[in-house]
Formats: sequence, C-alpha cells, structure tokens
Amino acid sequence: MYYIKKTFEISASHHLTLSYSSKCTNVHGHNWKITVYCKSKELNRDGMLEDFTRIKQEIHGRLDHQDLNKIFTFNPTAENLAKWIVDQIPTCYKADVQESENNIASYEAD
Repeated sequence: MYYIKKTFEISASHHLTLSYSSKCTNVHGHNWKITVYCKSKELNRDGMLEDFTRIKQEIHGRLDHQDLNKIFTFNPTAENLAKWIVDQIPTCYKADVQESENNIASYEAD
C-alpha cells in the first residue's frame, strides 16, 4: 500500500448555525491548517499515488480566501469540511482540519 500526506493552509471565513448561543454564529475567520491523507495499492501511469499539486488545487484552490457559507449548502464546521475534503479526492481516506492550535477535527472514511 502506498501512502501520501499533503499539508497546506487556507485563510477563510465562516459562521456556524448552532442550536445554542455562541459567538461562532458571527462571521469570523481562521487560518486553517489542512492535512489530506491518501492511499492506493497502485500508482498511476506517472508513478504517483496523487499529484500533490492536484490535491492543493482541488482544496486550496476552491477554499482559500472564501466565505465558506457562500460555497457550501451544509453548516461549515471543521468536521463537515473534513468529510467534504475526503469526498473530493478518490484516493483520500482521511482529512484533518485545524481551525486553531487546539481545535482539530478529523474525518476518516470506512
């Protein structure tokens, strides 16, 4: 099994829709650190599992300097973003989304 990991940062804003009172319902931003994990039993015809640049384009290229509420129909929590990231890249099995030093959400496909 081959494994790769790609880490990058995006700057983006969002606000959350919550069932309780929270300052996170106000528009705010993060410098998100995102780590994408991919695996495959085989490499592509170029000898790669995935092109690191393609991974960055698919995620960073779509999210950086955006208002995430204008992009997504779902509540853009870190957990929901992690799942969305995994769904974007066929070989991706896990994503970590770090909002701040102490707040990290992960999603791993079955």
